[in-house]
Amino acid sequence: MAAKKSEKSLQFICSECGFASVKWFGRCPDCGQWDSLREQRVAGPGRSGEARYVPPQPLSAQIDDSQVRLVTGIDELDRVLGGGIVPGGVILIGGDPGIGKSTLLLHVLSSLAQQNRGLLYVSGEESAHQIGIRARRLSAVHDNLFLATESSVAAIISMTREMRPALLAVDSIQTLTSSDYPSSAGSLTQVRESAARLVELAKQENIPVVLVGHVTKDGSIAGPRILEHMVDTVLYFEGDKNHLFRILRTVKNRFGSTNEIGVFEMKQEGLVQVTNPSQLFLAERPLDVSGSVVLASMEGTRPILVEVQALVSPTNLGTARRTAIGADPQRLSLLCAILEKKAGFDLYGHDIFLNIAGGIRIDEPALDLAVICALASSLRERPVEPDTVVCGEVGLAGEIRAVANVEQRIREAERLGFSRLILPKTNRSRFAARTSLELAGVATVQEFLELV
Repeated sequence: MAAKKSEKSLQFICSECGFASVKWFGRCPDCGQWDSLREQRVAGPGRSGEARYVPPQPLSAQIDDSQVRLVTGIDELDRVLGGGIVPGGVILIGGDPGIGKSTLLLHVLSSLAQQNRGLLYVSGEESAHQIGIRARRLSAVHDNLFLATESSVAAIISMTREMRPALLAVDSIQTLTSSDYPSSAGSLTQVRESAARLVELAKQENIPVVLVGHVTKDGSIAGPRILEHMVDTVLYFEGDKNHLFRILRTVKNRFGSTNEIGVFEMKQEGLVQVTNPSQLFLAERPLDVSGSVVLASMEGTRPILVEVQALVSPTNLGTARRTAIGADPQRLSLLCAILEKKAGFDLYGHDIFLNIAGGIRIDEPALDLAVICALASSLRERPVEPDTVVCGEVGLAGEIRAVANVEQRIREAERLGFSRLILPKTNRSRFAARTSLELAGVATVQEFLELV
């Protein structure tokens, strides 16, 4: 008679990527991380057989126009989410410690509570007294907002099914544990299984769930990578906690765009929306100073004017440094090579530092022309006209390529009182709308530098 197989078996699972193996490796074969495989007991395969299932339904029968989004009343957040919180959706918010994740969560709950909605806030990190102190400072105390300090995912699910709140907020997913697994809170298994059960709860009960997640030292959300695949929306809080500005950026959204950002300012009363970020980013811009130029950028559907600063200085070391803050360092090196090759600039013996003022990060190609302009201005010690705005992509042959959403960039520059916009010649020829701005089209880097 064959021995009965154990219901649970031992496996070695990578804490970084989730790779599973029946034997231990010093280095994970999948992600290459050293000493990341941990021994865990997992459930074995069940008996095969026919499974019960829900009969397929026509897709048209699944469309329900009565399911409206929960509008938080915080315009910056609603824009990032695509118009509000979708019922049954799961949102994961990540960011550095102290950046303002819990503060934003309390603002959201307070705003929804004022709409006469019952809300449940579960914290596994702080005591009720600590949360009460912060809620009082943020003026987030409301009778419709219920607080629980709990780390058992089973207890949270039972609590939610009984109360049926309009929204469940959990701070944080790394503190939850399931009694089905012996590992400690924050382990790969606990994070994955706790998130899976909360996602199942959201879909079954049609209750939106907001999760707060820790981040690793490289800025990614801690836990298995599958965590980000399980949820519907992933938001990241960006910005230095020593700066006033906070950027809320979406990197995944099944119900909206992934290019939108929300801008907040950290004050004594908490996070305050910044409805006019361009004006704040340019408020301290120095005039008639070399190495500074204004970029007309686009973040999703929102135009934002930011200051691009460059410092080019002779180096005392054998190898010149290339440092970029708020931009791609590799893109900076590429643009330096274009300036040397196509414009005859000598940058080899110079340290180069690039900074996007205000703590914002710009990833779009239109940044290229502003970087070229700031580098040339700093090297030649010639300031750019303070009423000039630039945008454009630079190719390896030194050509200036067209960018998208030119009309929105023009309107934003007009609104803030700028008088000239330098843009790719292709965009200039296609734009026929009336504008008070002087539009200067350029086709090559050499033409642009002569114009500036």
